Amino acid sequence: MRAWIDGHLLDNPAAPAVSIRDHGLVVGDGVFETLKVIEDRPFALTLHLDRLERSANGLGLPTPDRTLVTKGVEAVLGAGPTAYGRLRITVTGGPAPFGSGRAEVTPTIVVGLEDATPLPTETKVVSVPWRRNERGATSGLKTTSYAENVIALAEAHKHGASEAIFANTVGDLCEGTGSNVFYVLDGALKTPTLSSGPLAGITRALVMEWFGAEETDEPLAEVEEYATEVFLTSSLRDVQAVTEWGTRTLPHGPVTRAAQEAWRTNESSLLGL
Repeated sequence: MRAWIDGHLLDNPAAPAVSIRDHGLVVGDGVFETLKVIEDRPFALTLHLDRLERSANGLGLPTPDRTLVTKGVEAVLGAGPTAYGRLRITVTGGPAPFGSGRAEVTPTIVVGLEDATPLPTETKVVSVPWRRNERGATSGLKTTSYAENVIALAEAHKHGASEAIFANTVGDLCEGTGSNVFYVLDGALKTPTLSSGPLAGITRALVMEWFGAEETDEPLAEVEEYATEVFLTSSLRDVQAVTEWGTRTLPHGPVTRAAQEAWRTNESSLLGL
């Protein structure tokens, strides 16, 4: 693992390096991006930095210094070879008194890189009873406040699944804890609208650009019962077939395979700084 914080590459990336008063630690006041690295090249870095800025602005944080963030990315990439890795960029509200109120300080910027293993092309998911609030203040923002996801993912793991699927407050399919959901229903490939509350995933957007899908909202219960194919998208899942949803078995079908092939064909175009 390698870590860079506020302009400095750490000699020991596991050593304490952030104040106990940092607002990201105290109340989860921060935003982040996760992207994969293949043979020392980050994937879709510009798109991730664009979303990092949107999330920061939506949370009321100053726009991150893109030049400084990029220097952090270059520093961790340059510290050693990475065949396949997970790169994380985090921006927090910086040190502040304990509590919810922010201080007028420079945000903390952290860039970390660790080795990773490519995920399998198929997986199992389960639905969870908790709801995403599509009208919440942080809806659609990639914030560090991930406690709901931690709880839901732990529940999924109890059932041998790698992902938990949320409905929103009206019962429509929303998203996974760290993924977007695509499904085939009535012969058409579909995915939830952004207004229903999911994160505007980078991989989601690229699949729609490179392969196509209809944005629409359907009740979670109907998708779970009647979809003929389902796949997840995220920065490290890429396009991952869902072959089990709860107790239901699903095929790794032709639409999913075609989407995976479209991904493989276009992926290299976005590798690099």
